[in-house]
Amino acid sequence: MRLSETADVWWKNAVIYCLDVETFFDTDGDGRGDLHGVCQRIDHLAELGVTCLWLMPFYPTPDRDDGYDITDFYGVDPRLGTHGDLVELITLARDRGIRVIADLVVNHTSDQHPWFQSARSSRESPYRGWYVWRDEPPPDADKGIVFPDQETSLWQYDEEAGQYYLHRFYKFQPDLDVANREVREEIERVVGFWSELGLSGFRVDAVPFLLDTAGAEDAGNLPDPHDYLRDVRAFLDRRQGQSMLLGEVNLPYPDVRRFFGDEDGDELTMCFDFIAMQRLYLSLARNDPAELVKALRDRPDPPEAAQWGTFVRNHDELTLDKLSGAERQEVFDAFGPDKDMQLYGRGLRRRLPPMLGNDPARIRMVYSLLFSLPGTPVVFYGEEIGMGENLAAPDRHAVRTPMQWTADLNGGFSTADPSQLAAPMVEGEFGPKNVNVAAQRRDPDSLFNWIKLLILRYRECPELSWGACTILETGEPSVFAHRSDHEDGTIVAVHNFAPTAVGVEVAVAGAGVGVRAVDLLTEGTASVGDDGVMSLDVAPYGCRWLRIVRPGDRYLV
Repeated sequence: MRLSETADVWWKNAVIYCLDVETFFDTDGDGRGDLHGVCQRIDHLAELGVTCLWLMPFYPTPDRDDGYDITDFYGVDPRLGTHGDLVELITLARDRGIRVIADLVVNHTSDQHPWFQSARSSRESPYRGWYVWRDEPPPDADKGIVFPDQETSLWQYDEEAGQYYLHRFYKFQPDLDVANREVREEIERVVGFWSELGLSGFRVDAVPFLLDTAGAEDAGNLPDPHDYLRDVRAFLDRRQGQSMLLGEVNLPYPDVRRFFGDEDGDELTMCFDFIAMQRLYLSLARNDPAELVKALRDRPDPPEAAQWGTFVRNHDELTLDKLSGAERQEVFDAFGPDKDMQLYGRGLRRRLPPMLGNDPARIRMVYSLLFSLPGTPVVFYGEEIGMGENLAAPDRHAVRTPMQWTADLNGGFSTADPSQLAAPMVEGEFGPKNVNVAAQRRDPDSLFNWIKLLILRYRECPELSWGACTILETGEPSVFAHRSDHEDGTIVAVHNFAPTAVGVEVAVAGAGVGVRAVDLLTEGTASVGDDGVMSLDVAPYGCRWLRIVRPGDRYLV
């Protein structure tokens, strides 16, 4: 295919890297990462092959929810830097071909936000209607609680206001009423402000909660919430062309499809694929890809310019909420049998390498899947070196530990006393003595260099993200094979979910004399018969990517 086609809709075959500024790299020795630190480590992302940097919240905050409780949507937390530091980061990233997006968290504010402080002070406050109030909580106030170990109701009584306010998340995060026209206009101003500073889009937090305004006694309801999402998308397109909205929408596939804007594709540019992620872990637990295959077959195609965001791990708990109770227990038994490894009864607070027993072949196979499945891969910081978790940290913070750069004190993250760090370091087998960037950069067999190779090949093979995906029959229940076709290009990827080697035969496109299948991850080729059938040997937990080359093709393979 012509690579020039990919430029205008860059998100369709981007490599997105998510990091928390606070835990990435500390340059002033206060134990907390900062924007200048991300600037100093931007070449690490460039070397890896990242094309889009996603910044978790860097806004002013009391920091009771890792920055998601915001007191100023237009500010930069002074503990992390300044607007100037952010612009410097965007400039440095752009110079290396990396776009920058940021979290857009506008479904709620901190209870310390000036808007809420004004709203609670008087019913005559101009901000009173920006939040959702009731004289009495509804009978179902305990339904739909996001953090059942922390909260018992979605409504909190405020003594000063003399009313209850809605909070879908923590009680210190009162919900904004997006049905209020002034709130919607303010959200657009926030989007416009950061776009002018150079952001290339936003990861939109908790989109279904943002649009759900039903059931509030004194709040208005949006006639069609999706109309508002279209308005935000249209506003962003006007202000900053070629920007993207990546939505957190953990819903069944038919419902997620609506958030793309259905066939028009005029709402979210990308949506995370939570269903395939959860089915992947069930498949890993069973050493059988059938559940992943089912998810891929059920998954609707996104609109032409939209894309699914695929991921193995993110910054929250590894949610398994779309599995049945019995299926969820299978995953718990396989990858998080201790109660301390589980969270909210629905997920795991672990990273991938410890869950897989630090088995290098199995870990590499999973990341090979991530970069070859149809969609845009999203990587959480530290995944590229196989970081583990610290279960001594509370809740989701177990996976939000400082980045491990070297084997030195604090993993080279900070020169501060360990007791002053923003989060505790990982210890033991996955601590910085054994897992760090410096050592892996120099080890050709490291996970870092494996993921670097996967990213290189993924970027060379836009068929993987742009092409039509066909699930191939292999005759082996443990082997998942799929073919991606776009225009005259074909890539075949094969993954073995079992710890035993297998031989398989798969049918590929382009039957005829002279057709070859060239390995993209190792040296060599596979034979393709005149009937288009390819014979392959696949190692235990093995993976192979092959480009189908026909006589006269001009691929550099």
